[in-house]
Amino acid sequence: METRPLGRSGVWVGRLALGTATWTRGTDEYDARDQLAAFLDAGGTLIDTADVYADGGAEALLGELIEEFEVRDDIVLSTKAGAVAGPGRRVDTSRRHLLRSLEASLARLRTDTIDLWSLHSWDPWTPMEETLAAIDSAVSSGKVRYAGVSNFSGWQTARAATHQQAGELRAPLVTAQMEYSLLERGIEREIVPAAQGLGMGILAWSPLGRGVLTGKYRHSLPLDSRGANPDTAGFVQAYLDDRARRIVDALSTAAEGLGAAPAEVALAWLRDRPGVVAPILGARTVQQLVAALASEELELPEEILTALDDVSAPPLGYPEAGWAQRR
Repeated sequence: METRPLGRSGVWVGRLALGTATWTRGTDEYDARDQLAAFLDAGGTLIDTADVYADGGAEALLGELIEEFEVRDDIVLSTKAGAVAGPGRRVDTSRRHLLRSLEASLARLRTDTIDLWSLHSWDPWTPMEETLAAIDSAVSSGKVRYAGVSNFSGWQTARAATHQQAGELRAPLVTAQMEYSLLERGIEREIVPAAQGLGMGILAWSPLGRGVLTGKYRHSLPLDSRGANPDTAGFVQAYLDDRARRIVDALSTAAEGLGAAPAEVALAWLRDRPGVVAPILGARTVQQLVAALASEELELPEEILTALDDVSAPPLGYPEAGWAQRR
């Protein structure tokens, strides 16, 4: 697998990452073990998880498998903190919560250091200076090597990254983990240019548009899919509108012409977008993961890139585009 720099850091990672959001909830330990083996065999290095995935279950299983495979020194381990499960306050990035979460993640992952530790979301209740000071403390302690943010808006990303760059002893933010796919290109308005200007790499979650870009919803609603599950249907339904159908139709046509699967084409398109370090592959089964990893070998012709760009282009206007941005 080809490698790329992890933002403005000295670390290089494979250009496809492994996600673990379904581990222990939809993906059992046997399939998770097979997923990790397939990912490592493909040359993958960046593995992403979070402390709230399965209430810590995903971290615990990942830590067990990393130890079993004896690959801790061969991978770049990424986790997130700050999200709070359950009703009430959804985000807590106070120093108290973050540092306690870090200790719990280290224990579950069976490691002394997290390679990439990200804030899961913006916290409107905690002063930004307190949150970023907690990150600095984690890095200076040696328990975290690099830091990032996730699901921040453009101004939040710029404010946090600029604050960190202003002090010599502060830990810089090297990545922004955001939802990004042919169906969700909203980050191109502000996040992508901000990240590029600040030296941050983009890690793209849900790169297959919550499963819609596989084409499985093109003609029906599979009974075993998340779209048919009452607990997860709302997550998928957002991408089953007329615009999404046009994009999936164009993607399927391109895939047919290339002799590839729609998922491969969607991932190859995203993989090579400006600023992207790696799409995060969140497969439920090893078969899905292996199919997604096949995109590593696919290079899209310029005419297909242009066609997919055009059909999925997000609406842009003032001040992101137009006369205000002319050179």
